[in-house]
Amino acid sequence: MYDRPLVMLDFETTGLSPDMGDRITEVAALRIVGGEVTERYVSLVNCGVRVPSFITALTGITQQMVDSAPPAHQVVPELIDFIGGDVLSAHNASFDEKFLKAEGARLGRTTQHMGLVCSLKLSRRLFPGLVSYKLGQLSSQLGIPFAGTAHRAEADAQVAADVLLHAARHLGRTCGIDRVEPSLLVSINKVAAAKIPLFLEKYAATVRERRIAAEAHGR
Repeated sequence: MYDRPLVMLDFETTGLSPDMGDRITEVAALRIVGGEVTERYVSLVNCGVRVPSFITALTGITQQMVDSAPPAHQVVPELIDFIGGDVLSAHNASFDEKFLKAEGARLGRTTQHMGLVCSLKLSRRLFPGLVSYKLGQLSSQLGIPFAGTAHRAEADAQVAADVLLHAARHLGRTCGIDRVEPSLLVSINKVAAAKIPLFLEKYAATVRERRIAAEAHGR
């Protein structure tokens, strides 16, 4: 499926912006190797902040749950080490990456991930014309079951990982490849949606040329 590991990340937070003082309350990071999730890092996080009532209503994460969770100065370094130098992915990835970098900066830790893949942007490019690309509705339209509770980090990360695996199978059929390079997803994220068909056509042609050359060399 994927020829190199990717890490799917999801945060639950107290709000939308670390620049406005919002902090993380829960994290799930799932490492995808080949065609499956092989490792997980999941934890509630105590950042020493108040959990707004509307966040509790949305996620079910209470002040008591956060207050009794491991502290951020433990969780964040463990998370950054878990991700390491793998390609990072998230649904609406810029949101999760900005929180990851902000939490790391608080502790003097820099992130090391090699590239960022937004599964939301990827889905818009590979599966155009869907009614919605919100994670729950997207997964339903793609025939992917949503197990667990929405707006909890592990459940959201799992279904986003399943979307990424679904995308890999789609690319395999479209481009005639058995293994998808994470760098291909990074590139697709950067291509305008209208140019994706031509981009994939050229990529598939390159794959075919390499395969023919390899077969000829093998003779």
